[in-house]
Amino acid sequence: MALNKVEICGVNTSKLPLLTNEEKDRLFERIREGDTQARELYIKGNLRLVLSVIKRFGSSNENADDLFQIGCIGLMKAIDNFDQSLNVRFSTYAVPMIIGEIRRYLRDNNSIRVSRSMRDTAYKAIYAKEGYVKKHLKEPTINEIAQEIGIAKEDIVQAMDAIQTPVSLYDPVYTEGGDTLYVMDQISDKKNREENWVEAIALKEAVKKLSERERNIIELRFYEGKTQMEVAEEVGISQAQVSRLEKNALKLLRSHLR
Repeated sequence: MALNKVEICGVNTSKLPLLTNEEKDRLFERIREGDTQARELYIKGNLRLVLSVIKRFGSSNENADDLFQIGCIGLMKAIDNFDQSLNVRFSTYAVPMIIGEIRRYLRDNNSIRVSRSMRDTAYKAIYAKEGYVKKHLKEPTINEIAQEIGIAKEDIVQAMDAIQTPVSLYDPVYTEGGDTLYVMDQISDKKNREENWVEAIALKEAVKKLSERERNIIELRFYEGKTQMEVAEEVGISQAQVSRLEKNALKLLRSHLR
């Protein structure tokens, strides 16, 4: 899939506008009032998000133009459903929706034959998950999804595995301000939160050398097992910033523990 071409779907990617936060806020107010021109400007001002997302699907054989169009559908859905009162960055909310839209497209066009009933089960689970995340701002457990759609969790797991497109933990998801987010950055490991060394006395002393923000992020990530997205929403910064601060803090901690 060629992603280095300048023009995709008739859009010159080298000339895409870049909106400031103030411009985004003003446009969103107009969008909520039914201004279709403002919506069009907001879409164009966020097409870079779509370009960033489709790069992670570079290993697929899909046409870049097709993925860009599907990603734009996800972007528009994000705009129509975004709630400013939640104090969450639009990019934080939009990127997962764009990814979800593209992955659904790839599943529908998957060459591996999956039964209709299994596919329907998977889609019900996906939509239930998206609704839960939008309402609670966190990922649901498989049991919560099973209760929501009334299907056994074993059947849900099997259906999701059947339509899943394999990805690497090191696949890039999104780049913001030079900071790249990877699949592994969006995963919360609640069974192994590096407790063996987090509880060590030496580490506790090292933690004191971190800034207040870095300490807060480390506590939320490794003591409370929250994802970077959840931490970003709680702290009030972007997920890319959380990723950078977390990596810097862990590097500093390891240097003190040697």
